[in-house]
Amino acid sequence: MNDATSDAPEPDVSEAQPLSQHWVWAGYHRPPIPRTLVDFMTSQWAPVDPSGDVHPGVVRFAARRDALARHFGDATLVVSTGNPKVRANDTDYRFRAGTDFFYLTGCQEPDAVVVISPSAAGPRSTLYVAPRRDARSHDFYTDARYGELWVGPRRGVEECAHYYGIATAPLEKLAPDLAELAATTTLNVRGFDASVDALVPAHEDEDRLATHLSEMRLVKDDYEVAQLREAIAHTVAGFEDVVRALPAAVGRGERVIEGVFNLRARVEGNDVGYDTIAASGSHATILHWTRNDGQVHDGDLLLLDAGVECHQLYTADVTRTMPINGRFSPAQRRVYELVLAAQQAGIEEVRPGVDFRSPHRAAMRVLTEGLCDLGILTVDPDEALRPDRQLHRRYTLHGTSHMLGLDVHDCANSRNELYHGDLVEGYVLTVEPGLYFQANDLSVPEEYRGIGVRIEDDILVTAEGSVNLSAALPRSVEEIEAWISRLWSSGPSDLGVR
Repeated sequence: MNDATSDAPEPDVSEAQPLSQHWVWAGYHRPPIPRTLVDFMTSQWAPVDPSGDVHPGVVRFAARRDALARHFGDATLVVSTGNPKVRANDTDYRFRAGTDFFYLTGCQEPDAVVVISPSAAGPRSTLYVAPRRDARSHDFYTDARYGELWVGPRRGVEECAHYYGIATAPLEKLAPDLAELAATTTLNVRGFDASVDALVPAHEDEDRLATHLSEMRLVKDDYEVAQLREAIAHTVAGFEDVVRALPAAVGRGERVIEGVFNLRARVEGNDVGYDTIAASGSHATILHWTRNDGQVHDGDLLLLDAGVECHQLYTADVTRTMPINGRFSPAQRRVYELVLAAQQAGIEEVRPGVDFRSPHRAAMRVLTEGLCDLGILTVDPDEALRPDRQLHRRYTLHGTSHMLGLDVHDCANSRNELYHGDLVEGYVLTVEPGLYFQANDLSVPEEYRGIGVRIEDDILVTAEGSVNLSAALPRSVEEIEAWISRLWSSGPSDLGVR
């Protein structure tokens, strides 16, 4: 970032413009600004209209707000998106809207709040957003976090009303407006914006709001499924980019894998949906290996767990384990095919009316029987799987499924009895069994130590059963080896990755 402190004007104490807090935030050693410069910097600018067309989801968002309001009757509901978060000193992480807030509005502006309040005419929604820091004020060029000369135009009060099809108000009106609604029960999704939390007294029922919002998201409509399909299609392309880059990663490391996939995520989508796991060799036995700073060696496996988040924030979540040199060794193949059989058993359990944990139970049965066949578990599978023993978990480590949508672990605030209840048409869940043999695990034959395999796909529950949304990526040993060979012979990806 270019801070250009040496180019700051000499102070003019007699006509100095007071510094905004964000000017101070951007540079601690800057002098006051002469009034002459303020007047010059805020004049002779053509207007910029960042509003754009109406958001394609306005009808859908309005229907969600209406359904939420009906569920809570006469309560006032407050949902915040959150604020920019500091990465280091005076730099922020890239902002990503809060999931519940985005689900209700489609808005991706920071600091915003939606309030759904009762009225005689029915529920009334108001989106509170900060005014633009455009050329009409000195914040335009002095506010490093929000000033449009620094970060570009954003939608303000009027622009948001047009684009999102919702009544809007300046953010500074939020406190007095909430005070006027104090006679009603006010429920707040807490933990996203401390300033908003301070305005709304805690209520014993507010957890019910966060829970209900999660449960509203369990069933995906056709639009949401289309967004997931888009995210998955871009993810498939990212996996292909990585395969093409595998020879370049040997000797250069896992950073190549992460960088190549994340390039696709930024070119095609909003970002990655979660930190990419590019785990080579024994790092594949570490469930959330996101440091991605290890070496990539010929003869090892690569476990790539990655997903593109599309522009409407729905994310894919896919894992493939592949041989870095294009061919599985006999030991790697045995472990891989065991995990594949477990995953297939889990996928076959996905259909309406089956309880959420059925895919997990099916996958664990296959893995445990296989561990016994490999001589790693020395007791009967039924004995190993007993609830009071669960010996297989030393090598399987995690559950087989989670919900997927706007969050990679979607609908996490849902009640356990609903989340883990029967599957329903429109649910999207992962099926992702794995086996992880730590490099220093003396209970495992030496030929398997350091091998980690996970296979993960995104499964849509349909009226007839299920559809594997990520089936475009190969799964069998033969398919993966042929896929790698084909991509290596076909030249660089359309992003120039090789």
